[in-house]
Amino acid sequence: MNEASSPEAAAAGLTAPLSEHSAVRIERQSLHDLVANRLRDLIIEGVLTPGMRLNESRLCEELGVSRTPLREAVKTLASEGLIEPRPGRGTVVRSFNAKDARDMLEVLTELEAMAGRLACEQASDAQIAEISAVHDRMVGFYRSKERLSYYKLNQAIHSMIVAATGNETLIEMHGMLQSRMKRLRFIGNSGTEKWKAALAEHDEMIAALKRRDGAALAEVLQRHLRNTWVRVADSF
Repeated sequence: MNEASSPEAAAAGLTAPLSEHSAVRIERQSLHDLVANRLRDLIIEGVLTPGMRLNESRLCEELGVSRTPLREAVKTLASEGLIEPRPGRGTVVRSFNAKDARDMLEVLTELEAMAGRLACEQASDAQIAEISAVHDRMVGFYRSKERLSYYKLNQAIHSMIVAATGNETLIEMHGMLQSRMKRLRFIGNSGTEKWKAALAEHDEMIAALKRRDGAALAEVLQRHLRNTWVRVADSF
């Protein structure tokens, strides 16, 4: 078997000879990241449900990869708080109760409000333009009803606003919480009316950011995250 036809290469999207891929080393080096992305999607979409034990052999078979990249991917998701090892049960998808979720949302609300104020002061024009462009792409996914693609850009916008503050401590704390809440925030976009309402709040965010109105951006971010709890509470 040549390298391009191995299971790992197939998972990385390498179907042609290696010489035809200018960035092949990057793709090969990041295989465990590709596996982590796929596992993360399965958790976000609820295919791997809270409390479910990860069957290593089955996952290797279904993803077409060896144990090494899978185990590296599991370590990545464990560091994000999406899965956890449990004595006697192996590694399971992490589950949160209603109090866990609400506590995290309360902290995330204040972090993002702070980020909104700081981003309006610190972000470059180029950063604001980039965030706006991602928002436009996200709206395209909303119109085509591609929910997972929409969700990923949705979360990217939140992270980009935080990153635009230049505050490394804020970025780190926000990233930790946002990683743990991926499934929860995905649920918040379920149903036509919930999804429409969430998009309208994102429209307000971008408008406030473009005006560099920190108070307005902080307010809509707080409202958006408080409404997230309203939209997900019945899932508990």
